[in-house]
Amino acid sequence: MKQRLLSGLLCAALVLGLLPGLAPSARAAAPAEEEAAQVLSALDIMVGDQNGDLNLGASLTRAEFTKMAVAASTSRDAVGDTVAVKPYPDVPETHWAAPYIKAAVDLGLVEGDLHGNFNPSRTITLAEGVTIVLRLLGYEDSAFTGAWPSGQMAQYRALELNEGVTAAQNSAMKRRDALYLFYNLMLAKNVEGAYYLNVLEPTLNLVNTDGELDRVALINSAMEGPVVASSGWQSSVPFDTGSATVYRNGGTSSLAAIQSQDVVYWSDSMRTIWAYSDKVTGTLESRTPSASSPDSVTVAGRTYDIETTEAAYALSDLGGCQVGDSVTLLLGRSGGVAAVGQASAAQDLVYGVVLSVETTTYEDSGGDTYNTRTATIFGTDGNTYRYPIDNRSLAAGHLARVVNGESGVEITGLSSTRLTGRMSADGATLGRYELASNVQIIDTYESCTPIQVYPSRLAGTNFTDGMIRFYALNAQGEISHMILDDATGDLHQYGIITGVSEVSMGLVTNSAYTYDVGGVTGVFSSGTTIYNLETSPCQVKMESDSTVERLYNLTEVEVESVSGSTVIGPQNRQYTIAEDAAVYVYDGRDYQLSSLDRVTGGDYDLTAWYDKPENEGGRIRVIIAR
Repeated sequence: MKQRLLSGLLCAALVLGLLPGLAPSARAAAPAEEEAAQVLSALDIMVGDQNGDLNLGASLTRAEFTKMAVAASTSRDAVGDTVAVKPYPDVPETHWAAPYIKAAVDLGLVEGDLHGNFNPSRTITLAEGVTIVLRLLGYEDSAFTGAWPSGQMAQYRALELNEGVTAAQNSAMKRRDALYLFYNLMLAKNVEGAYYLNVLEPTLNLVNTDGELDRVALINSAMEGPVVASSGWQSSVPFDTGSATVYRNGGTSSLAAIQSQDVVYWSDSMRTIWAYSDKVTGTLESRTPSASSPDSVTVAGRTYDIETTEAAYALSDLGGCQVGDSVTLLLGRSGGVAAVGQASAAQDLVYGVVLSVETTTYEDSGGDTYNTRTATIFGTDGNTYRYPIDNRSLAAGHLARVVNGESGVEITGLSSTRLTGRMSADGATLGRYELASNVQIIDTYESCTPIQVYPSRLAGTNFTDGMIRFYALNAQGEISHMILDDATGDLHQYGIITGVSEVSMGLVTNSAYTYDVGGVTGVFSSGTTIYNLETSPCQVKMESDSTVERLYNLTEVEVESVSGSTVIGPQNRQYTIAEDAAVYVYDGRDYQLSSLDRVTGGDYDLTAWYDKPENEGGRIRVIIAR
């Protein structure tokens, strides 16, 4: 007689699936494998081996599936590592899966076969796995009549639990099938009409009313930490960091890239590490609500929430910190203060551009207020610093160097140190100099807020006189810091001039140009100058973050094809597309904002427009589809 994981099931006609109010909400097709794996890893339902490999092509035993089912149950946190009794004759208490099989029996998820055995090492069929998942959703065996498993399989399809699953009803499941089955379980509604993941994590509300999963909130909930990277920090992480997936500042990275005083989080179930390097150094100006128990601090003119009790203590008067002290805040994943850093070379020496100089009110340690001149500086590390200054010659737009020494903070103006030469194709050298592995680069223009630039963005650029305002060398003779002068063009906006009015009659000279940037319309006008512009793609050159200096038409390129982030033009010449390139569809009258994926997949004729040649730092800025 055929043995089954679940005995005594009488199933055929679907009952509950036809009741009103229990129909599943429509949702998109199966997610990418990586997304589903990330979700189940965050929930600790399916985790990889010591190398993080999920082995999705391997078959799945009934013991392994049962462990996953218990991990996906509301009793998952109550399962211990051992049991005092054997749940089945073929599952002694020493069996690795005994605690999970015993828990599954107690939850009513599984039963033994007709001989009283569990057969933990036998592969599980899809029908058996579906029956267990339906029980997690609260479906009773009595809801189905007729021959098993026709009723269960019908409900499985009605609830869209089959998205991404390829196993046949009576065939052995692969781990990939289980991956999708459990992922779909999270987005299915139980018999009471609640999304299962919201039942599993009732305080997080991870699935909204449209059935959409908030994956960011889920992964945040799986994070542990933080710990500040220093000697031996890896011992704080409860798994082998050598095999971990590592992200730093939101990008794929490596363990070796994590630097001292990075703020580190981890997930044991996901075997993943996240590191953040954001810091801010400046004068501690105030603490709220009190000096003895602060939950936020104001440093360098900005207020930061405090995320950890350790940081709160270090910034309180109990930790020896006083208003007026120079402090270095280590910022965590949410931008709050995760820790207070120690003085290091990175904070001892700051190069940057002065954004503003203004009089600021401070509070001294006695609670009295005083006024002093304060400089706000955008550093080459991408952070903004604010310091009280005595230097009367320092003004907005000047280059500055900040030295934090034992005697306090010293801020001096810098003279330009110009440099010319070509950046190598790998971004490793500029002219005769090598770039340090941790080189800091910013691009500037007028009073716009500078942007941080990475060597890969500058690869192949020929720097002529005036493109580099300042550079500094480290002890090895490598470029360690560099301040550019509109070398990339990335500080400006790009769009289309849609209307031109130019008048020159006798003593009357004026012009007005209507333009569209990202779907937002603006007008640039002059009562004295005609700029001879055309209705075509343009650069909106900014003199500040909110003030337009003037408009320039871009240069057209015929598009033969698009490959990834590259436009192929005539004679197979290649042009790199800017990451934020504007894409429009033109129907003969209006320009509609679109996307590169959409227009390259349709029957469109494309033209592309660049701001300057690529060897001068230019990029394709606008693409028009007709």
